[in-house]
Amino acid sequence: MEGDDCEFHYGDGTNEAQDSDFPTVERSRLQEMLALLGLETYQGQKLSLQDSLQISSDSMKNWAPQAPKDLPWSFLRKLQALNTEARSTTMVLDVPPDTRPAEKESQMEEEIVYWDTADDISADIYSFSELPTPDTPVNPLDLLCALLHSSDSFLQQEIVLKMALCQFALPLVLPDSENHDHVFLLWALRGTVRTCWPQPPRAAGSFREDSVVLARAPAFAFVRMEVSTNSKSQLLNAVLSPGHRQRDCFWHRDLNLGTNPREIADGLVEISWFLPSGREDVDIFPEPVAFLNLRGDIGSHWLQFKLLTEISSAVFILTDNISKKEYKLLSSVKGSATKYYFILSPYRGKRNTNLRFLNRLIPVLRMDHSHVLVKVSSTDGAGFVRRVRAIVAHVTRSPCRRLSVEDMAGAARKLGLRVDEDCEECQRAKDRMERITRKIKDADAYRRDELRLQGDPWRKAAQVERELCQVQWAAEPPEKHRAELRHRLLELRMQQNGHAPPWGLQEFVWGISSPSAGERQYFLRWMEWGLARLAPPRPRPAPEAILALRPKHCGAADLMVVLSALGVPGTGKSTLLNTMFGLRFATGRGCGPRGAFMQLITVAESFSQDLGCDHILVIDSGGVVGGVLSEAGDRLEREASLATLIMGLSNVTVVSLAETRDIPPAILHAFLRLEKTGHMPNCQFVYQNLHDVSAPGSKPRERRQLLDQPGDVSRAAAQMEKQGDGLRTLADLTFCDPEKQHIWHIPGLWHGVPPMAAVSSGYSEAIFELKRCLLENIRNGLSNQNKDIQQLLELVRRL
Repeated sequence: MEGDDCEFHYGDGTNEAQDSDFPTVERSRLQEMLALLGLETYQGQKLSLQDSLQISSDSMKNWAPQAPKDLPWSFLRKLQALNTEARSTTMVLDVPPDTRPAEKESQMEEEIVYWDTADDISADIYSFSELPTPDTPVNPLDLLCALLHSSDSFLQQEIVLKMALCQFALPLVLPDSENHDHVFLLWALRGTVRTCWPQPPRAAGSFREDSVVLARAPAFAFVRMEVSTNSKSQLLNAVLSPGHRQRDCFWHRDLNLGTNPREIADGLVEISWFLPSGREDVDIFPEPVAFLNLRGDIGSHWLQFKLLTEISSAVFILTDNISKKEYKLLSSVKGSATKYYFILSPYRGKRNTNLRFLNRLIPVLRMDHSHVLVKVSSTDGAGFVRRVRAIVAHVTRSPCRRLSVEDMAGAARKLGLRVDEDCEECQRAKDRMERITRKIKDADAYRRDELRLQGDPWRKAAQVERELCQVQWAAEPPEKHRAELRHRLLELRMQQNGHAPPWGLQEFVWGISSPSAGERQYFLRWMEWGLARLAPPRPRPAPEAILALRPKHCGAADLMVVLSALGVPGTGKSTLLNTMFGLRFATGRGCGPRGAFMQLITVAESFSQDLGCDHILVIDSGGVVGGVLSEAGDRLEREASLATLIMGLSNVTVVSLAETRDIPPAILHAFLRLEKTGHMPNCQFVYQNLHDVSAPGSKPRERRQLLDQPGDVSRAAAQMEKQGDGLRTLADLTFCDPEKQHIWHIPGLWHGVPPMAAVSSGYSEAIFELKRCLLENIRNGLSNQNKDIQQLLELVRRL
């Protein structure tokens, strides 16, 4: 039965305490679970986002967890890759040795215990009890709670963000029942943004995009009282799923290990949303609706239930029977404005008792008989789901409570729950952000009046620097012209130095210079969200990118591999990088970035020598124009110069394309220019969002067509670069071998109609194979030579 409390026995230890000189320390269920999963060491120094993003030998292997200690890392790796199987805690014991990670093998070898049969076996029996038990089942919700308890605020935020992308239910209240220290996860949810198209039907620009923390919506809670034959998680999934295909948003009893007893997850409150697509034939509800799910019995988790009664428009209570005990329990919530509904599956012989106490509860909870639903084994499941949906729709149409997650956090504080966002570092960073953004009334006016070094002065100085760089590397640089450019640049710099830094910029510098690393990260996140509310959508650098480039993270002698992505807008290259490496490049509507943005990934020390580098610098560029050159205009030269710089710095470049042979002109110019310098990267061509993805790999004919047959755009680019007669194919220009995998067909990310569409499993699998190929190419040296920071800076000057 769903959520029944199961005792977790550790032995009473009475005789052991008498026979031992050492005191017996009883470990809590949480401590036992953390020890089982290998997370005990992360209780002082929490697991960070940087720890989870490290590149190791495991990054190139699709291995299955073999012991409970593998489960947290398997979960993080699969979640990063948007793998919908991330929550599975199934372990594989009989794994061939050649597919096991090297470090896992060494751990297993160290843990084997040998003894002499002549010795007293009682001396070694306790060694056996300490050995890992790979077949120990772990409930997926216990794994999630243990990992959240062991993660810092920023990894928690990333976990929740990826869970939202996978359409999983999100944790709202993280329980710690033994210490009564339940945490409301406001900060963890703040980075999650959802898009919807409220009805009437969608039109251009009619979508709404907002943080789930700020958007107000009616909420419906589903809870269990004592025993319920019906599964509330399965019912929630059915209510949320359009059509006949049910999505497993909430983990339930019929999924793998779903019936395994929960040790630490009882008391967990999860939240999910229905978001309309603007299509009446698809949408279940015409507006966003939140659904809440309390794991465990309300009598054992009264504080969480009390919170749900104060933040929900209606509460559905699933139970098999209502007796005097349940009547007294529910009578204590009388006077609430919340509507209550019962879903009963009564035992035979107890119907009269149920009716007697139900009739006494109806006036107390201000219900009527339509608020009581009965679901037994003979009840039509589809019809029952339609009835629940009709109740939800009726409540949302009438005046009802509509709260944001921020509003819910206020109610949680009043009840004594701890809110993760209330820590001192987070609040100091928020106050600093508000002091800066409070002075920004109009973004364009603030940029013009306060940030005077931007705009025209910056543009003029950049133009002179560009000309100076081109003259400096010319075969015979004219000294007079170079001197004039230097003098003009000096004058522009003197004009810029005449302006004192504005107060807001000084405050920003103080924020990112805080001695507290946590406060710096909090401040950058708050600035990201604060500026997003003031200005139109635009790409924002991730805080990890800024902080990771600090000197302590990257030594001057550290070797780097540069991996970049270029391509046509709307082909999903930023999402590809985010999925491949767990990064935070800007994606979505209105985010067409201009320029280039970079993030740094650390390679694990145990793998850096094998891979040949200490860090991977990932560069995401703005979309480049496609089509014929005559339509590109002046933008072409800017994009060609940027593409030349990015590809010249790169060891590996992923070129994201929309249609076969649609190589953007700017990228073709970059290929031709780089041929002269000798800094040609290894190239991988990726087609995404294709209608025909029947072949997971690329087709040989298409490989030949793309690499060996230059089209009209290629010929035009060669003529502009004065290589009309000597045009070479892409196979000649790049490190491409048509017989090997250099062209990839990636299935679409979504299966269905967004925003309620499920993530395609084929997308995650294809991205993993591409990632493995890229890392193999880096390890095998099939690219430019790896460089340190000084060599990269020198190459920037030359390019």
